[in-house]
Amino acid sequence: MNPEQSILDDPAISGCYFYPQARHFNAPFIVEANGVSLNCFHQIIDPDGFTLVHFHGNGETVSDYLPDLADIITGRGLNSLFVEYREYGGSTGDARLAAMLGDGEAVLEAAGVAPEKTIAFGRSIGSLYAIELVSTTPNIAGLIIDSGIADLVPGFLDGARLASEGIDEAEVHAEFKRLFDHEQKLARYQGPLLVLHTENDGLLDISNAERLLEWAGGNQKRLVRFPVGNHNSIMASNMIEYFEEVDKFLRLVREV
Repeated sequence: MNPEQSILDDPAISGCYFYPQARHFNAPFIVEANGVSLNCFHQIIDPDGFTLVHFHGNGETVSDYLPDLADIITGRGLNSLFVEYREYGGSTGDARLAAMLGDGEAVLEAAGVAPEKTIAFGRSIGSLYAIELVSTTPNIAGLIIDSGIADLVPGFLDGARLASEGIDEAEVHAEFKRLFDHEQKLARYQGPLLVLHTENDGLLDISNAERLLEWAGGNQKRLVRFPVGNHNSIMASNMIEYFEEVDKFLRLVREV
């Protein structure tokens, strides 16, 4: 089954994971990919430098990170490539779990960023697409996961809604295993990994972070547990410590 034909793209399923937002910004970097137009952000400060490819959470848009995070990234000597999802911001198409799996790779190719100069960053649901990118694109330089998802099933699916739509929940679980097996995907990734998670996440238990760390195939990996903040305030509540850890990771990536 092609991901474009996956049962996971039924609105009764994908609708449990995505909350499209209309906020957008001017002069986007438009990527025509897989039949849709994605309104991304691309800023180059050093053509030969590393690029951070950012996948945001499900209630966010690229515009929420502009200019603040882009400026922070620039201050660390990195280029920025923020991927906008289908149906978010000014992007076309529908936000769908499986159909979007190839969008990150398409954006990377359109921007002309070499994998060995790419640092993938996935926040919350963005972890799905950052993990997909490192599993399918050889030689990605580094991976950062902020409040990531190890298992898509617990706490998300609406069983009553699936039943009302005549969808077999067992079939859904099998398709999650086929397309979102993070244990298998991360085992293929041998590069540096930084996992950031709060102990009081509330939405995604820190056990998600522990499993993601365990599954990663490389030996340069680290989990940072923040004692304050929650799923939505992890960066703001730990700004100094958060970026100290990011800076350590960037030094490691640049030394590899």
